[in-house]
This record gives sequence, structure tokens and C-alpha cells, in this order.
Amino acid sequence: MTSVCGHVMSLDFLSKYNNWEKVNPVELFEGETEKKEATPKLRMPYFLAQEAKGCDYIVLWLDCDKEGENICFEVLDSVSKSIKKLDRNTVFRAKFSSITAKDIVAAMNDLGEPDENQSKSVDARQELDLRIGCAFTRFQTRYFQGKYGDLDSSLISYGPCQTPTLGFCVERHDQILTHKPETYWVLQVQVIAGTYNQKLALEWERARCFDRDVAVMFLNLVKSDNTAKVVSITKKEKQKEKPIALNTVELMRAASSGLGMGPSHAMSIAERLYTQGYISYPRTESTAYADNFDLKDVLRQQQNNADWGADCKALLQGAFAKPRKGHDAGDHPPITPCRAAGRGELDGDAWKLYDYIVRHFIGTVSPNCKYEQTTVKIDIAEEEFTYSGKKVTDPGFTEVMKWQAIPPEENIPQMKEGDQLEICEAKLSERQTAPPGYLTESDLITLMEKHGIGTDASIPVHINNICTRNYVSIESGRRLKPTPLGIVLVHGYLKIDPDLVKPTMRSAVEKQLDLIAHGKADFNSVLRHTIEVFRRKFVYFTTNVEGMDQLFEVHFSSLADSGRPFSRCGKCRRYMKLVEAKPKRLFCPTCDETYNVPQQNGNIKLHQELKCPLDDFELLYFTAGAKGKSFVFCPYCYSNPPFPDMAKGVPCSGCSHPTCNFAVNRLGVSGCVECEAGVLVLDPASIPKWKLVCNKCDVIVRIFEDAAKITVNSTDACNVCESQLIKVEYKEGKTKLPGERISAEGCIYCNPDLNALVEKSHAVLLKKRAGGGRGRGRGRGRGGRGRGGGGRKAPKDKMAQLAAYFV
Repeated sequence: MTSVCGHVMSLDFLSKYNNWEKVNPVELFEGETEKKEATPKLRMPYFLAQEAKGCDYIVLWLDCDKEGENICFEVLDSVSKSIKKLDRNTVFRAKFSSITAKDIVAAMNDLGEPDENQSKSVDARQELDLRIGCAFTRFQTRYFQGKYGDLDSSLISYGPCQTPTLGFCVERHDQILTHKPETYWVLQVQVIAGTYNQKLALEWERARCFDRDVAVMFLNLVKSDNTAKVVSITKKEKQKEKPIALNTVELMRAASSGLGMGPSHAMSIAERLYTQGYISYPRTESTAYADNFDLKDVLRQQQNNADWGADCKALLQGAFAKPRKGHDAGDHPPITPCRAAGRGELDGDAWKLYDYIVRHFIGTVSPNCKYEQTTVKIDIAEEEFTYSGKKVTDPGFTEVMKWQAIPPEENIPQMKEGDQLEICEAKLSERQTAPPGYLTESDLITLMEKHGIGTDASIPVHINNICTRNYVSIESGRRLKPTPLGIVLVHGYLKIDPDLVKPTMRSAVEKQLDLIAHGKADFNSVLRHTIEVFRRKFVYFTTNVEGMDQLFEVHFSSLADSGRPFSRCGKCRRYMKLVEAKPKRLFCPTCDETYNVPQQNGNIKLHQELKCPLDDFELLYFTAGAKGKSFVFCPYCYSNPPFPDMAKGVPCSGCSHPTCNFAVNRLGVSGCVECEAGVLVLDPASIPKWKLVCNKCDVIVRIFEDAAKITVNSTDACNVCESQLIKVEYKEGKTKLPGERISAEGCIYCNPDLNALVEKSHAVLLKKRAGGGRGRGRGRGRGGRGRGGGGRKAPKDKMAQLAAYFV
């Protein structure tokens, strides 16, 4: 028994399509794709194949949704060479919604087959999103980032679901801007009633009046009469309906509006609660409990809880009420608690979400909230006014869902029909109509569900994407306010082709994908038709992109007007500008050329006014602080690798130039202590906290703190481990070498005096591996060092509870 960590495979283009500069984005609509390992480091297909050796049967316990079905077939592909025969007699699918003993036994006793149609619908969605998203994103990013310097976004992305989601936010923004406030007047009257002369504020039956002269006329009418007459008093028994069973969309709405959690964060916590056995599967569209679901058993599990145990006991003793009839989507039952937990078991947000899920469930099987509403109708100079109040007779479900409770109101004083009440105040209140507020995450989720944008699994991803890509910002109350970039993009799409941003297009695609899932539409036909539609729209968009560019010109600055003078260009010898907005880059206004710089958080500065021997560009130094990584780089080489063995984004420490003082051949010391391909290179600017930095991974080894000078002997290596020798020099009185020596030369691994001054956490590891053959060679190579530990560990078994039950 074993498990997987999400998708085993992912869809991507062949490597020949990866070069943004050489590949025309329109080719991506027909470019070849391939399935690649979703997480190469895990080597999951190999691991599954090894685990399946000697097995005759396979039972698939993946999540019971479309994505889960797709992962089933990814697993089957991985084990196809290990299990000789894969058919309906050897492949079984378990359907379950929680990992309780009861559900596990029920699923094992009713094994079925994986659903290939549902899997194909996921494949279709993945391919459509890949082709459409990549084509538009590549074109937009290259076109606009090459012209504007203050977009503050590293990617100008487009997504078939992401963009309509952004469209909802911008549509509300436009409604707010175009709103024209109208002035209106409200007639406010207060009367004195009851034995204790209680003041009552009456509600005007007309509500409001947009004509001031007419409003003044009504005011004068009321003032002309000194008394108000009670016309009628009515009392009605009313009920506030309890909630229906909880599904994913409602959980995300409640988490955002009531708990202050973003949808993505809330679903991440819900999934963790599910895998820990506290709740049922959190991705469901159903709001109806199954007829055979034991609701009282869940209450019995929760009856000893200090927070809501008393409510559960009351329901079990007779107050239990049948839940409302909801919608059965046929996927999973509603979200319910599966295991009792106390406040001390779960951390802050996990407890808040679990608390809400339990209280919601208890609310669904509680009685409705009952109250008595009293309405008093009052006549003043033939103008009607009302005064009303509520009195709770049975709190019902609001006893446990306290945020839904009806607030207590002042008791209505004793009155009867025909009573004459004294008017103590009558006035006009001038007000203005207000625009709607920005959409909250909860509002946005409702709109996405209504228009069929995304699924219960992908809705939080799309909302998170428009936030992280600087299209919207989250304001107080978790309201989503579009940024200038988000506004310009949506207005540009509306100007060129509204279908690209309106929800109707994606909604139609989702319906086709659902038909594939139900076996009512052909996979290839839907795919070909949809791709061709979007290919034509892409061609039209690129032909007319000037319409969007005109909007960008109004809101953003050109590259030439952005940034500050920073370093000299090696071609024209004039100053290039450092553009700080995302993506960071250097721009030469004279040559009209852009050069990449490191995108990590950190500082970039000139490095001693030194120049690259290859292109004459001034060298720069990037540092992420005392505890972070740092390196020297040439902006031209960083963007245009000078040697075949170099990739884009490689600093001088990865350059194979034979004579450059900052290349790996001059500053490389030894192979990395953790990664296979990396070389530990001396950071020449890290004085006085000297360090060796891996040119491939994030490993840092600190050496010889407070030394005045450190040099790498690039021509002499250690006879034992083949690492380069290092010479260290201290100033008088600051030496840390034995015998008060101020200089020493040797191997930092094999020389005990030098090894003692290397950071211990890494030095021990280095010494252990030195004897295993650290051959450096010309390129500071690795030799025959293995990873140790007997090979890669198996992935952590997320289904440990299943194993514990069956084994």
C-alpha cells in the first residue's frame, strides 16, 4: 500500500517550444505536447512501478472527483509494465468521502471501476488551458513588458477562467466609477408612546422622495398635525430558516466573509482536516444528505465537546429536526465532521474552520429559529408610518450558529388601535444614493458559481492568481479592488474581443467538458473545435493589439522614462537604467536593449567598477543579505549566455571562462555538499563574513569570519579530496589560526586547522564525503559521490489511516 502526492504527471509542451524568443505563440495552438512528471524530484512513476512489482491487483483509493479519476489513470500508466494484466478483473476503484472505518469498509465492499470519461474531461481542460493560456500570456508579456517599465508584474498572464474572474472585479469597479449620486430626502418622525414615554422612530411608508419640494410638502403636512393615530397592530409568527448542508462553495464564502480567510487558504486547511480524518471530503457540490446517512451518529460523536456538546445532547433528546432538502450533485456528500476535536488539538485557522463546519452541521439538524414580529401602523395627516419589532420565541439553530441570531430589540410599548401618540420630532434628512462596494471574495465566488467559471476545486486558484499577479489588491473586508494593470487589461479585451473576458465563452466550454465527463461528447471533437475557435481569436487579438496598447500608453510609463541610471552598457558606454518594478531589468535607452537581472528579493549594486572580459559590461553584485545567497554577474552574459554549457540566468560563478577572475575556474573550491551538479564558489565580496556559495542550489558554507583576504589557488588541489586549496590571511591581532599565525594555505576539508574555521553544520557533512571521491576536474566536477542513505526515500504515505485499518 502506498500513495501519491497529487498529480503524477502534468501536461507541457516539448522542450523545443520553451524558447519565448524563437517560438511564435500562435504555434502553441498546434504544438506537440507531452506528459511529464509533475514533481521530478519524487520520481513518482518509477516509485509506483517498483511498488507494483509482484502485484496482481490494484485498488485505487484516489479522491472521488474528476481530478481523482484522472490521477487513477496516471497511476495505471505508471504501473502498466509492472502488472501484466490491467483490466476490469484486476483494476478496482474505491469510492469514499471520508476515511472513517465505516466508510472504508463500505467502499471496500462496493469496489467499482475508474471512470475514463471523467479523466478525459480533465485531460481536455488541461490541454485547453495550457494552449490558450500560454499563447496569450507569452504574446502579452513580450509585447507589453518590452514597451513599459512600471507594470509591476513579472507576467502579463491570460487564463480562460482567470480572465473572466478578473472581468467581474473590473465590471464592479466600472459601476462604482460611473455611478452618479442622486439626492433624496427621508421624512423622519419620532413619537412618544407607552407608560414610560418611550420615544419611537417611525419608518415612512414612502421610504424616500427625490423631489425636495414634494418632501417639504409632506413635512409640512405632518407638522400641521400634532398627534399620530395608531391604525392597526398585527402580530405574526415567523421563522428564520436553518441552513442547508454545507458544500465547497458555501464553505469558501463563509471562510472569506466570516472567518477572514482567503478561499485558497481555507481550502488548503480543509484538505488538511480531511487527510487527518476530522471532516469528510471538502470538494463537493452537493447540499443534500444521503437518506442512509446517520445524522445522529455524528451528533453523538460531538456530544462531549465543551463548546457545542450541550446543543448536541439537546438534539439527541428530542429536539432533532429533519434537515432541509438540498441538491444532490451525485459527486460527494456534503461536508460534515467525522471526528471530534477540542480547541487544543487544532491550531488557530484550522480550529476556526473546523468550528464553523461542526456548527453548520448541527445547525442543519436543528429546528428553525422562531420569532414573533409585531407591526404597528400609524397615521399622521393621512401619511402612513410603521414601527416594528421582533421577539424570539425559539432560537432553534441560532443557539449554535450565534452569528445568525436575531439581535435583541427594545420591547414595543403597550399600545392599542385608536391610541393618539404625541409627535416629538419631525424633520427631513437629506441623503445621496451610494455606489455598490467592491466585490468581496464571497461575492466573487457567487458570481463564478452562477456563470460556471471554474470548478469547486479551481475557484480558489483563479482568485489567488488574480491577486498574486497584481491584477487586484485585497482591501479591508476582503474586498477585491482592481489595480491599473487589471483594469487596462480587461478594458483592452472588451475593446478588441469581449468574448475573451466575458463569462459566456468559458461557461460554454465548461458545459462541453461536462458532456465529455458524462460520455455524451467526443473528447477529440470538443478539443479540436475549442482550440480552433481560440486560435482564430488569438490571431484577431494580435492583429488588433494596438487598441489595448493605446490604453497602456495612458496609464503606464515607457521603458525610457522608467528607472534610474545604474551601470554602463558595454556596447555604447552610456548608462543603463535599473527598472525596479516587476520584472526587474536593466534598460539601455541608447541601444534600446533590455537585460535580465535576478528577480529574488535582494539588492543589486556595482561591483568595484570592474568589467566583464567578454563584453565590457560593468559587473554587478546581487546579495540577499547576510544570511542569503549572493553572487557577481554580468548583465549581458546573464541574459545572453556566452558558452554552450551555460543557461540564461547564470551568474559569473557558473561561467566557464578560463581566465575571468570571477568564473568557476578561478573561484570554484569543490563540489556542492547537497546537489549533484553544483560547485561551491567563493563569494569575493562577502568580506568580512566570507562564504562559499553553490552555483546551482541554495547551499551556503561560511568560512574564516573576519579574515582580511581569502584567495582560491586555482592551480593546486588537495591530494586527498581534490578540492582547490585556499589561502587565508588575517590582520595582526584578529587571527583565529593556531599559534597566532596570520596566514595559512590548505584544504578546508582535510587541513584540521582550516576545517575548524568552517561552519560546523556543513563541515561535518563535507568531511564525511571527502573520502568518497570528490574529483573536481576542470569544471569543478563531482567525481563519484553518491547521495548516500541507500537511495531516495519513498514519498510519505498520505493514506496511512487506510493502511492502519487493513494491515
